[in-house]
Amino acid sequence: MAAPGQPRCASYDAIVIGAGIQGSFAAYHLALRHRDTLLLEQFFLPHSRGSSHGQSRIIRSTYPQEHYARMMPHCFHLWQQLEDEAGTPLYRRTGLVVLGPLGDPKLEGCRRSMGPGDVLDEVTLAQHFPGLRPRRGDVALWDSSGGVLLADRALRAVQDAFRRRGGTVCDGEKVLRIDPGAVLTVTTTAGVYRAPRLIITAGAWTNAVVAPLGLHLPLQPLRIDVCYWKEKEPGSCSTVTPCFMATGLPYAPHGIYGLPALEYPGLVKVCYHYGSPTDPEERDRTSPGSPRPHVALLSNFISSYLPGLETQPAVVESCLYTNTPDEDFILDRHPKYNNIVIGAGFSGHGFKLAPVVGQLLCELSLGEKPSHCMAPFAISRFPGVLRASL
Repeated sequence: MAAPGQPRCASYDAIVIGAGIQGSFAAYHLALRHRDTLLLEQFFLPHSRGSSHGQSRIIRSTYPQEHYARMMPHCFHLWQQLEDEAGTPLYRRTGLVVLGPLGDPKLEGCRRSMGPGDVLDEVTLAQHFPGLRPRRGDVALWDSSGGVLLADRALRAVQDAFRRRGGTVCDGEKVLRIDPGAVLTVTTTAGVYRAPRLIITAGAWTNAVVAPLGLHLPLQPLRIDVCYWKEKEPGSCSTVTPCFMATGLPYAPHGIYGLPALEYPGLVKVCYHYGSPTDPEERDRTSPGSPRPHVALLSNFISSYLPGLETQPAVVESCLYTNTPDEDFILDRHPKYNNIVIGAGFSGHGFKLAPVVGQLLCELSLGEKPSHCMAPFAISRFPGVLRASL
């Protein structure tokens, strides 16, 4: 143990930088394989500065991209394992409606991953989701597996499971320096740590961490307005309705999604799946009177599709997305340093996939054969990312 005022020094089998949901699952999978693992977090836990906080996330089987659709059964299985281990519910099944115009590419991609009986007629849609008013010509798909992940509870559960397996969590420690080598050295504001393998899952701060390693990834942090809308008639949404996704809207090209009133009584969560470019250090420093164009967009949607809700949000919170240009993840080794693995760019849809993402990052770090095809997640799909290190 270090003397008072002296930095901690320790060696591990593996170090993970970033204790959001992806890094926490990567550390958990390393601990499952009996690797002595350190999980580092720059903020004190729990915190709301990144992308893993909040009470709810959608989980679903249907996906327009085949590689994610193939991962989802594995994800559901691993979430169930964690739920059983934690002894507390982490998932609430509500079903999911996917809505959009016939021929929309994302809608058609979702339809390909579903059965023929999952297309809803008007009567069945009204039975599943009486408060939703689709436009003429819209097609509605039904994913019976869809529902809500209890996000904060899930993050605590995986971190607790990691600790029970002997894992070490050091929060409130910002990484100052990474020295590559067969044994890497990570220097933080409070300690110096060494390990033969490193996983970086630093969210919107990823480029700040990897830039001194000669890497600049095409990651765009976005500030997201997370909006909650009040029922016009109190209690009208007290019966849990499905989650939904709306795609193919000309005024909302990135899509709109919603979750039932589970977090705040009488408030339905409806959000635009995009945001405004931001510096993650400045996310919460916007002035109260700043324009919110995406809130106006959502008000337009609610007026048309969800007439039972007020058209101005009752609560507006914020979150971070970290997007790649193609909205696929980055899960790969550093092009120069083979024992550094990077998980980044989860683009606002990564939470549900975190159990499998964590396993894949663990497998890459240990040199194991990955459980799923890694081609869609390669750094090499982005040219010119490797630069001279400082």
